[in-house]
Amino acid sequence: MKDNFSSQAEQYAGFRPHYPKALYDFIFSHVQNFDTALDVATGNGQAASVLADGFTKVYATDISKKQLDNAVQKSNIIYSIEAAEQFSFPDDSFDLITVAQAIHWFDFDKFYTEVKRTLNDDGLIVVIGYGLIRVNDEVNAIIDHFYKDVIGSYWDKERKHVDEEYRTIPFPFNEITSPNLFIEYEWTLDHFINYLGTWSAVQHFIKEHNSNPIGCEMLQSLQENWDPTEKKKVRFPLFIKAGRKAE
Repeated sequence: MKDNFSSQAEQYAGFRPHYPKALYDFIFSHVQNFDTALDVATGNGQAASVLADGFTKVYATDISKKQLDNAVQKSNIIYSIEAAEQFSFPDDSFDLITVAQAIHWFDFDKFYTEVKRTLNDDGLIVVIGYGLIRVNDEVNAIIDHFYKDVIGSYWDKERKHVDEEYRTIPFPFNEITSPNLFIEYEWTLDHFINYLGTWSAVQHFIKEHNSNPIGCEMLQSLQENWDPTEKKKVRFPLFIKAGRKAE
């Protein structure tokens, strides 16, 4: 599993979108027992913190100490530094295992081996991702040009799984039909630009060129279509894979 986010853990915690209540309502509606959950590649713990409101105990793992240092703290969340491909937990430990916006970085076979080992017979696995941010036609055109033409070659190869909305990743479980959901916010232009700065391809570009690809020309184009004092509705499409172990 790659670690693309330790260097920007505070920015990641401050500007990445959060998942809507409807997502957790869907997850909880299919959970049979609420004793113990595991959130893999938890990052700043945003999913783990919501799971902690429903579960007696939540374990949350990540390979980034800096991410965990910025994670939400609750008395029933136990954080640990662990890879997604090798759990330290006993067999049949969990009623729920989640992974949000991270599975595309994993070794699928090794991760799923650990899921099958540690998920109990009634347990549920839920894989969550979100796609490219959408605003309006004018801003979308700027986003798409930046995404594909400016930093397109700086995305890791695993990003294709996000572009394909996880349709092509393996999922060796009995799948449950998932709803069509979105993350929606009203953001200022400043918040939007800070969010773009959390993209791994932006960080790769900066590392290689020692300059920010979000340059003056792009900022001017954005300002022509987005008053800095105005909040615009932004939307991210969610994609969800949920399932249980095959009998």
